[in-house]
Amino acid sequence: MRDEYDFSKAKRAKDVPHLAKLQAAMKGKTRITIMLDDDIIEAFRKKAEAQGTGYQTEINRVLRSYLSKGDETLERTLRRVIREELHAN
Repeated sequence: MRDEYDFSKAKRAKDVPHLAKLQAAMKGKTRITIMLDDDIIEAFRKKAEAQGTGYQTEINRVLRSYLSKGDETLERTLRRVIREELHAN
């Protein structure tokens, strides 16, 4: 590995056609670094493999689902389900 590299002739990703296409495809997403427990990652990897998707896609899906439900606690969920079941019969 060199001590120094010359980037004076380097191009930006947006100026390289295949990289620009990749960037356009990723629009609306942001790369982050996050620390998760190993067992959580392993569970998502197994679930993703079973569904034929990536584990990051699964994590995103679960987070989106959680956010779309709003701030519904377990107690509220149970009460809602019980009411629905009682009215269904």
